[in-house]
Amino acid sequence: MILKKINYSELNSKAKEMYNFQKASAKLADYGFTTMWLSNDWQGADFIGVHVDGVTDIKVQLKARLSLSKKYVGKNIYMCFIEDNYIYLYPHDEILDLMEHRISDQTYITTGSWSTPKLSKQNKELLKKYIL
Repeated sequence: MILKKINYSELNSKAKEMYNFQKASAKLADYGFTTMWLSNDWQGADFIGVHVDGVTDIKVQLKARLSLSKKYVGKNIYMCFIEDNYIYLYPHDEILDLMEHRISDQTYITTGSWSTPKLSKQNKELLKKYIL
């Protein structure tokens, strides 16, 4: 068998989600986490990570970009996305607290959700400590 790398942009949305999950899982393994995909979102999480210390666990919502939503507030959710080959894993509520005053998008005000297709310089600076 000859393996051929895939072109991410040619994948359908579900295949992209699974690809991103596998990439994030591989990186989280470097930090001692074993991940498990959840077939149904559980308390807002797409997957959970369990640390080798036997104590630490994280609930993770996988996104295609920097995203914030009022529906995740208070659920102790981490958000994860990949941009420019960097994997970001950030605590949702902490970043929302830092950014909410800067979001003037009418969609966020009316729907409670916000995302951006590309990170601004300011957002890259804010999130740099959350790069895995």
